[in-house]
Formats: sequence, structure tokens, C-alpha cells
Amino acid sequence: MKGFSMILVYISMTKSILSFMFVLTVGLGSCQTGVKTNINPINNPKKAMETSYNKTDEEWKKELTPEQYRVLRQKGTESPHSSELNDNFEEGTYVCAGCGTELFTSKQKFDGHCGWPSFDNEIGPGDRVKKIKDFSHGMVRTEIVCAKCGGHLGHIFDDGPTQTGQRYCVNGLSLGFKKLEKKDEQKK
Repeated sequence: MKGFSMILVYISMTKSILSFMFVLTVGLGSCQTGVKTNINPINNPKKAMETSYNKTDEEWKKELTPEQYRVLRQKGTESPHSSELNDNFEEGTYVCAGCGTELFTSKQKFDGHCGWPSFDNEIGPGDRVKKIKDFSHGMVRTEIVCAKCGGHLGHIFDDGPTQTGQRYCVNGLSLGFKKLEKKDEQKK
């Protein structure tokens, strides 16, 4: 009889735990369903850049490497410390690998010690990088995408070491780099 009552207690506890998990899952999910991703502080309130980048997946696949396609078009993430741009501190401009839009300058770059190129701001008045609430992988983050072509860049965090307090954590595969030409080189 003792064994039977232990089984009943076990079943009762299991039901309670499963009920709690269900309520928690539904509760958290309902918090996210009402979120509007076009709220001004998160998504750029300025007019988005004009774009002619209505490309098909096949067109993107022809223009990008498979790894770039996975990151830029499928919101993938490259392995940390895998991009040579992470350790690049030459003077120049970082551009979107999908459309060539200038996004960041070398003056905005810092070593974030995270394994990905890190910047404390973007070029211009805030119309080049679009910010979107991201609830993927059980986290709440802010995704950053190129405002012109919609390519996934990475995420922005409020733990940067500079005055802005921001760290744009960007996949190196999402970027290209245009080295600043010195005046002596321009005359040649």
C-alpha cells in the first residue's frame, strides 16, 4: 500500500510541475505576442534608407558566399574569433557585405573582447542600422540589420566601454572593409 501511495504522490507532483511549466510557457509567450517591433526607441524612428534591394534568395545566393548568406539572410552567427576584421584596427570604413552601405568607421571600433568586431556607434544620424527587438533563443536582445538591404549584422548591447555605453557586436561576415587611402597614395 505504501508503494501505491508513493506512486500517487509522484504522479501528483509530476502533474503540478507540468502545469507550472505550461502556465510559465504560456505566460512568457503572451508577453511577446503583443510586442510591436516598430516602436520608436528600438526601431529607428527616422525614415528608412531608400532601397532597391528586393532580391530573391537565388540572387543573394549568387552574390554572397554560403557563409555570408547564412549570416546576412538567415540571421546566423559566425564562430567567435573567426573573422580577420575582429583584429583589424586600420583606418577606414566598414560597409555592409550585402549592399556596400557604409555602416561604421574605424574610429568607432574597439576591442570588445567578445570575438566579434565591436563598435560604439554607427555612421550618421542613425538611419543606416535598423534596431529590432529579438526574442530568439530564449533571450530578449536587440538585433541590428542594415537599413538598406535588411542584412543581419548582429546585436547591440548596453555594455560598451566608451561614452555611448553601447556595443554593436557585429558578425565579420556581414562586413566589408574599405581602407582609408593616405594622401601620398592618392597622388600616385
